[in-house]
Amino acid sequence: MSELEQILADIESSATTQAVRRSWNPGYQGEIDIRIAADGTWFHQGRRFKRDSMVKLFAGILRREDDAYFLVTPAEKLRIQVEDAPFVANLVECIEDKGQPAIVFTTNIGEKIVVDHEHPVRVDIDATTKEPRPYVRLREGLDALISRSAFYDLLNFAQETERDGVGYLSITS
Repeated sequence: MSELEQILADIESSATTQAVRRSWNPGYQGEIDIRIAADGTWFHQGRRFKRDSMVKLFAGILRREDDAYFLVTPAEKLRIQVEDAPFVANLVECIEDKGQPAIVFTTNIGEKIVVDHEHPVRVDIDATTKEPRPYVRLREGLDALISRSAFYDLLNFAQETERDGVGYLSITS
């Protein structure tokens, strides 16, 4: 099994678990004092989560509906606060598989994302700073902010192309 095939198998296994969680649909029950900072750090009642295992557990039951974020279990649905994106993609690599490149991000919680039509990269422009804010779709409306270092690494995989006299950077995955 190639490295990319193993990554895709791991993602598919996670997607199966997510499909079960999608069927959970309790009514809205309120808010909980959990906040995800712009750098991907999780806080409860103002204190940073100390155990990564707790962050991963809660990340697995995180859901986005419109512009709101919720922790959803079979019995409860609690709103939390997210400053930007709930995750940060802090590593990127380009894996060649059967002559085709695949761009793979790793998030702050260890999840891997293969860039494709369902998991695109987009770049927003921050309204205040006018700086680029790059994101990659993780799953079901949840995005990961691409860290500055990962974004620069991603640009190393870009190819310059021209269309109708306009230059573009493109990435194939």
